[in-house]
Amino acid sequence: MQAPDTVGLVWFRRDLRTQDHAALHHALRQCAQVHCVFVFDREILDPLERTDRRVEFIRECLVALDQDVRALSGHDSAGLIVRHGVASEELPALAHALGAHAVFTHHDDEPQALARDARVRTALALQGKAFHTFKDHTIFERNELLTQSGGPYTVFTPYKNAWLRKVDAARLAPWPVEPFAAALAPRPDWACTHVPSLAALGFAPAGLATLPLPTGSRGAQQLFDDFLQRIDRYDSARDFPAIKGPSYLSTHLRFGTISIRTLARTAHALTTVGNTGAATWLSELIWRDFYFQVLANYPQVVERSFRPAYDAIVWESGPAAEALFAAWCEGRTGYPLVDAAMAQINQTGYMHNRLRMVVASFLTKDLGLDWRWGERYFAQKLNDYDLAANNGGWQWASSSGCDAQPYFRIFNPVTQSQKFDPEGKFIRRYLPQLAGLPTAALHAPWLARPLELQAAGITLGEHYPRPIVDHEQARQRTLLRYAVVKAER
Repeated sequence: MQAPDTVGLVWFRRDLRTQDHAALHHALRQCAQVHCVFVFDREILDPLERTDRRVEFIRECLVALDQDVRALSGHDSAGLIVRHGVASEELPALAHALGAHAVFTHHDDEPQALARDARVRTALALQGKAFHTFKDHTIFERNELLTQSGGPYTVFTPYKNAWLRKVDAARLAPWPVEPFAAALAPRPDWACTHVPSLAALGFAPAGLATLPLPTGSRGAQQLFDDFLQRIDRYDSARDFPAIKGPSYLSTHLRFGTISIRTLARTAHALTTVGNTGAATWLSELIWRDFYFQVLANYPQVVERSFRPAYDAIVWESGPAAEALFAAWCEGRTGYPLVDAAMAQINQTGYMHNRLRMVVASFLTKDLGLDWRWGERYFAQKLNDYDLAANNGGWQWASSSGCDAQPYFRIFNPVTQSQKFDPEGKFIRRYLPQLAGLPTAALHAPWLARPLELQAAGITLGEHYPRPIVDHEQARQRTLLRYAVVKAER
């Protein structure tokens, strides 16, 4: 219930929408006046390259969010307050200036975010103000699902089974906002500023407009509506990067322009009527929850292997290792599927999920490089970068994490290419220099006949590199490298 004369401040972060928004719902229910704020946090932005698609994406989403807040309020004098500074300083200062009694926001279990929120909570407490946080970007979080022994799950299948047993209509229900929108307050004159331009933030355009990545809640809904037309084929289409199989919603999930409850509710309903594609996609959403609860309960995974024995592995190092890493980053490994995948992430900020597994396996088990190198590179490049999922995926590929693939399972980049890009459409899209090769030769150009290379206008080592490593030899080295893990079991 609203308390008279109370003022609330909703801090938007990874939840850039007005629909089904837990913090906004609670603020509007409890406060007579509610303001909305987003802070471009310098502690996050300053280390980034000056052309970063994620900053551009957020900026466009904020323009849409500002419009949505004003439309929701029913008067143009409302809207989003946007600041550019250190969030842990800006929030307490803004709460003081607005006379807010409390700040409302959502949980964020990344270590840096927890430290930031602790500083904000302390600063607000010194002003006599409250700091309320709520679950929003997962269905289950933290310790909501526990094993029979009372600990967090570390194996996915039992976690998934527990998730499915416990999920119900209440867990998937939206947090209504519109019925309480009259509490949205006009912005003070000093706060009525436009969303800052990229230039004002110190960034240059990163080519977002050239990508098939619509922004804001409407963009997210557009992608979701499109995916629903083909969700029943998701289980059979999702592994093939050349076809339209995934939902392409990962960036929108990362920044909360669509509610996870909306997606899970729809997938769960379709699953209950036997839609196998929806069931497979729901499983992917549950994997996302799984990785978030791993991070919340085992924050050491940010720096170390979840399985401590794997920190005994001796990875390649020195100039030769750095040269191999550069070749991997730049798509110069000589393995077309790996190189095409790296071209995709470098050009677009997106990488198909099957290819994320292939390139991660190649980095750790063909090149013998530390998974943390790849994790950091993905963190720099992915539009949908999320610490929990990125860390979980890399530790899965390197066999060091929760419920990871066995260390002796090593993806063969050629057979992966033949199986999941059988016609070579994806490779030809991102490696046009190989387009003239017959499909049979496309997956391993070094095995092509000289006449085939000549007809395609390719000289290996000039137009396309020879393999930087022999897969079978690398596989044997990897088994020896991981022997230290086997010995400690």
